[in-house]
Amino acid sequence: MSIATSTVEFLESKGLVITTAESCTAGKIITLLSQIEGSGSFIDSGYIVYSPEAKQRLLKVRPYTIETFNLTSCEVAREMAQGALCDSAADVAVATTGILGPDDVDGIPAGTICFAWAYRAPQGLCLFSRKERFIGSREQVQMYAAEYALKCLPYFYDRAWAGERG
Repeated sequence: MSIATSTVEFLESKGLVITTAESCTAGKIITLLSQIEGSGSFIDSGYIVYSPEAKQRLLKVRPYTIETFNLTSCEVAREMAQGALCDSAADVAVATTGILGPDDVDGIPAGTICFAWAYRAPQGLCLFSRKERFIGSREQVQMYAAEYALKCLPYFYDRAWAGERG
């Protein structure tokens, strides 16, 4: 079973709707989900926000956060996820920002991707983030990142509903 299929089944089993805020994955997460029959019932929206200006304008990422932590940071990913969730009726948001490669940028190694997952949990908004590094071509890193974002969604859901934050 593909990660997209299992994610759609998970969303359905929990009655969740997803939104995404994608920079380096450029819509790959939504594309993977949309290829699964019946997934439209569980997708609210997907933002593709490459430029700092788009992140600020559409997702309310603060200029301070970008200037202080860099575009490829968990802090920016967290604000992207929160912004997408606040602008939608979704229950969960996933965000990605990073460097696909092949070259390093501003001292950040190619393949470095920052992720964030935001959930509307019973106790309020719960945010989680991670930084990972994937090795491969641009296309491979993009796919690895999209699949990782989906794979972690149930794990952080369980943590959110257990009252954790992180």
